[in-house]
Formats: sequence, C-alpha cells, structure tokens
Amino acid sequence: MMTTKKQFWFVVGSQHLYGEEALAEVKAHAQTMTDALNESGVLPYPIVLQDLAVSADKITSIMKEVNYRDEVAGVITWMHTFSPAKMWIRGTKLLQKPLLHLATQFNESIPWETIDMDFMNLNQSAHGDREYGFINARLNKQNKVVVGYWQRAEVQQQIADWMDVAVAYNESFNIKVARFGDNMRNVGVTEGDKIEAQIQFGWTVDYFGIGDLVQYVNAVKDEEIDALFAEYADLYEFDYGTYSKEDWEASVKVQASYEIAIKRFLDDGGYNAFTSNFEDLYGMKQLPGLAVQRLMAQGYGFAGEGDWKTAALDRLLKVMSHHKSTGFMEDYTYELAVGQESVLQSHMLEVDPTLASNKPKIVVSPLGIGDREDPARLVFDGQAGDGVVVSMADFGTHFKLLINEVSAFEPIVSAPKLPVARVLWDIKPNFQDGVKAWIENGGGHHTVVSLNLTTDQIITYAKLVGLEYVVIK
Repeated sequence: MMTTKKQFWFVVGSQHLYGEEALAEVKAHAQTMTDALNESGVLPYPIVLQDLAVSADKITSIMKEVNYRDEVAGVITWMHTFSPAKMWIRGTKLLQKPLLHLATQFNESIPWETIDMDFMNLNQSAHGDREYGFINARLNKQNKVVVGYWQRAEVQQQIADWMDVAVAYNESFNIKVARFGDNMRNVGVTEGDKIEAQIQFGWTVDYFGIGDLVQYVNAVKDEEIDALFAEYADLYEFDYGTYSKEDWEASVKVQASYEIAIKRFLDDGGYNAFTSNFEDLYGMKQLPGLAVQRLMAQGYGFAGEGDWKTAALDRLLKVMSHHKSTGFMEDYTYELAVGQESVLQSHMLEVDPTLASNKPKIVVSPLGIGDREDPARLVFDGQAGDGVVVSMADFGTHFKLLINEVSAFEPIVSAPKLPVARVLWDIKPNFQDGVKAWIENGGGHHTVVSLNLTTDQIITYAKLVGLEYVVIK
C-alpha cells in the first residue's frame, strides 16, 4: 500500500541586482545541481528546478502553486546569491508544505588565485543564507536546515531523510483509521481527543460496529480463501503442532477470510489504518491475528485494543520508512539479568512481519482472552539494528510524543513454548535510566518501532505539526 508519486521543487534565490549574465550563470549552476542530485541515487524522490526566485511576485507564485499541486511534497531552497528576505515573506507565509533550506555553495573551495568581486557577488551563499535564515526564524517556519557541500554523501542523505518526513507529513492529512469496536475497557493510554488529532495531524478516526466487518467476512468466497491460503504456503512455514491438518487449515483459512474482508472494507472506505479489540468480537470466530500481520506488512497502520493514535502513528511511520522494518509493538517482559537488561516486545498476536529476521511460520494456538476459537498467527524472531521507538499520549491539554533510541538484537535462546513473534531490544542510554525516563514522562505500552528511521526524522515531523516531544537516548 504505497503512496502516490511525489516530487520536490528546487527554488534558487537571487535578485536582479547582479544583471542578466549573472542570473544565467546562477540558473546553469542550479540545473547542474538538480541533475547531479537526481542522478546520485541517494534521493528517494526527484527534485524539479523552478524559475529563479528573484522577486516577491515570483516567489509567491511558486509557493501558491506548491500548495495545490498534490504531487509536490515540499520545497528545497538554496540561496546562490544574496536574496533580500522581504521578498520571501508573503510566499513563505503562504507555503503549507515542508521547507528545507539547503545551506551550500556551488563551488566547494574558494579559488584564491582568481577570486575577484565578480566571483564574490555571484557566489555569496554565506551572505544569502543568513538573510534568508533570519526571515524563516522570524516567521517561525520550523523549516529544516541542511548545511554542507551539496555533492557530499552525508549532505545528500540528510536531504533524503527529510524528503521521507515531508512525504509522511503530507500523507498524515490522508490517514483514515477504522475502529472495529471501541477502546479496551479501563485502559487509559488508548483514549484521546479525535477532533484535536484531526485538527493538528489531519487524522480521521471513524468507529464501526464489529457487525459491519462481519458482513464483509460473510461475503468472502471460498475460492478467494483457497487462493490466499496457497499464497501462505509459498511464503511461510506451516507448523501444525498438536492439531490435525484439517483443523489447523480450517483455523488458518478463517484468518485468510479476515484478511480479505478487512482489506476490502478498508479499501472501500479509503482507510489506511485500523484497530481491533478482543473485547469486541461478536460474530467473529477468532481474534484477527495472521490477517492483521499480513495487512501491516502491506502498509496498513494498526494497533490493538482500539488504540487509534498508535494505529495512525504506525501508518505515518510506515510511509516515512517506505514500509521497511517498522511496526506496531507492545512492551511485555523485562530481562533483568545483570549485564543483559533488555525488554521483550510482542503482542497477543499482531507483531509486524516487516521486523522478522527469519522466515515466519504459521502457528495455531489457544488465546487466553477473547473467548473465541484458537487463532492463527505468524511467529518469528525480530531482526537486529539501531532504531527508534515512539509513543503518543493525550495529556488532556495536548498530545505528547516520546522518542526512545533502542538497539534491537536477535535472540540467541529459543522459546519453544512461546506462540507469538518476539522482538528484543536494549534501551538507550541504559536500561535503568531509559525505563525510568519513559515511565516518568508518561510513555505508553503501545508503541511504533522503526529500525529504518532516526530520531532526527521523528523530531522534524513533530516540529512541523507543533507536537511536544521528549527524546530519551
């Protein structure tokens, strides 16, 4: 479930003061940079060079067009020369999409043997950056600033990381969460102000009775189920455990029907995230498990127990990470042995297989809650890697985002009686301080973890939407 094609506009600042010959050279330099950046293979989306920003009218026109062009996810600006900041005020105030100020220069080094005032006037990015930076700070634009020579890999990677955030920011206004049932009773952290979330983040959250989904489940045809079951056989190991083949396959096919039905329901309504709740299963044979895992791997956001905030956050970070190694998670069990302190992450069933380090196997096993038939689920071990785990809570007066840096590792000890997937990670800066800070700041037990994103990217998004955040690292 990918987002539509996006692009970024490259707007280069200058002014008429230097004459047409100088402006022609500015445009040539800008085109060279555009072509080289697009050919670098680092940027996940193309940049498109625009007319030179040499007047307030031109800048305003460009920014207004950015706003209504859905394929344009944001603007990258570069001050090739000195570009008077008052020209930028109206256009920058109107801009409603992310802005990156690339503080760079066409030439890497100063040509001391030949430098003259013509060169100085043409190549004065240091001068232009300060003027332009002032007006963005004055307007409280919360724009990203990337500094360094534009041909360096680390600079290009910073641009690429910001592009992913910008696309996710735009996608945030298209996030629609379908809630199958209400929140789990008596749980605090899953509650929240849906209206405020739509105002601040753009998220639409709609409730549906479980009967609405059951109608879709009942309409799934046997041949559709059989076709999807055959796909499972190609992708996963089958672990029959103590079940007969007939009973095991019957359980798995229930989940196949759920996958087809939930996907059809979501797509029909334009939803890209959803929640379920084991307390709301009337008319369902099982709690959706394997079905949910498969849909998460396809890019749908999810969280259990009606936690719509985490489901929307899951979808957001999936877009930001290109659906790689990112998914809904829950804190479960501590490892407290000296020198091995870590946290076991899992869920009743729904652990995202994009985090798997090994080939998942389908297991059928009883579920002690929900009072339904034994559900099928994918079981696997989580992969290793550095990443971030993120939690969102509603504190009544405002939303708050917690960000903790973690280091996931593959388990070296088997757990033959554990019928769910497991992910293990070390908490930064260390177990004691990390857990304490998380608890003191009100971090929830439902999270989204990504081994493909950075703290800086999460902060960039938080600033764009005016979201309070706390970083634990």
